[in-house]
Amino acid sequence: MHFEIVPLKAVERSVENDKRKWLMDTYEECYIKILDCMDHDNSKVGLQALSTAMSLLATECRHPLLRYTSDQENYFPVNKLRSVLMKLLSVKRNNTPLINKHTEYLIFDDILFYTWKLLPSLTAKSNPNELYIMNYLSLLEKMQIYPNAETKHLCGEDQASLINFDETLTKKNLNRVWQCIMLWEHTQETHRQLLVVLLEKVLVHLDKPLILTDFLMDSLDVGGPVSLLALQGIFTMIQVHNLDYPNIFAKLYSMFEPEIFHTKYKARLFYLADLFLSSTHLPEMLVAAFAKRLARLALLAPSEDIIIICHFVGNLILRHPGLKYLLHNGNGAITSLDPYIMEERDPLKSNAINSSLWELQTLQSHVQPSVAAAARFIGAPLPSVEWDIGKVLENSGDDIFDKEIKKMSKLIVLQFEQPKELTLSRGDKSLEDKSNDVHEIVR
Repeated sequence: MHFEIVPLKAVERSVENDKRKWLMDTYEECYIKILDCMDHDNSKVGLQALSTAMSLLATECRHPLLRYTSDQENYFPVNKLRSVLMKLLSVKRNNTPLINKHTEYLIFDDILFYTWKLLPSLTAKSNPNELYIMNYLSLLEKMQIYPNAETKHLCGEDQASLINFDETLTKKNLNRVWQCIMLWEHTQETHRQLLVVLLEKVLVHLDKPLILTDFLMDSLDVGGPVSLLALQGIFTMIQVHNLDYPNIFAKLYSMFEPEIFHTKYKARLFYLADLFLSSTHLPEMLVAAFAKRLARLALLAPSEDIIIICHFVGNLILRHPGLKYLLHNGNGAITSLDPYIMEERDPLKSNAINSSLWELQTLQSHVQPSVAAAARFIGAPLPSVEWDIGKVLENSGDDIFDKEIKKMSKLIVLQFEQPKELTLSRGDKSLEDKSNDVHEIVR
């Protein structure tokens, strides 16, 4: 076999070539300085730098600096986009404003496609710091797997035929980066954000979602919002992937604590609990424990949450008519003799079935009229249709206040002139005289 070495042809030195090289070097240097401005302390400067960098990227794509071959990647400045993404995934600062701005460019299929293509190479293989993880998860949360509904390309529609948005390849890249993310060490904040992204964006696209079972079960023991988000993941695994988790109701029961009313995921917990307890084949002892625990927590809950609890407990009674016994049971009517054990973590051992819902009866005297009205379902005939708790899950105290002040109220006549003596002033007529005058007019 014979190899012939052909030396490369030297670039001819000319004024035109030197000028072209100087322009390209200056352009690259300018682009680097623009990227450095993304780290500026003034957020407006950083946002403008990102916009300028993406505008130059789009212009370079439409008007390549060199004559490229037919390879489609040569028509897109991948290295320019890589530099932008590296700035977004900073290890020194929280780049949430920049990532939110970058979302405006993800509506273009070419930017979305190449971002997914570059992401695996930009994913840290070892344990990164918290800032990098939060930036990475924020970016991942903004990205979608499928092409945009409206096909648009930042580099121009003439380049559209060169972009082959392969969903299979995109899902493969997602699974690759997620395997790395699961190996990172997470703080409480990154753990919570990780679960949010997992539930809202990632879980449905994973090839082997059951490998997350141990992670989700460990997350259930963390407490707070992390446990609640993990519970939603467990529910999805049970519903979609037939995961068997026998102690799920005990975990759900233990999450109803007074602190839950002051978290942003409160509505999510009630929604999940409603789904878990929707079956009419659950043991009445189990359902009674949830009804009693919620009734007890209603004594400590804000007004808007008491309304949710009243509707929730009412729905449980509608699904399990045998629980009507709790409405009229006299054994638990006396607080000191209530057999319910609030501290018991196992709902089946809480002895709630022998108690009563005296807490809700107490709330019928609540100072808030809407709360008192919601609790009066105990003494009234139950409706044939369940309450729609979805309408009240997002209610706030301000909503209740605004609703109350819009109600019609009786106009009360007030004496605005304070009388100084028992007799009428000169020229004033008594009420009886005025009444006689009215009768005379009517006649």
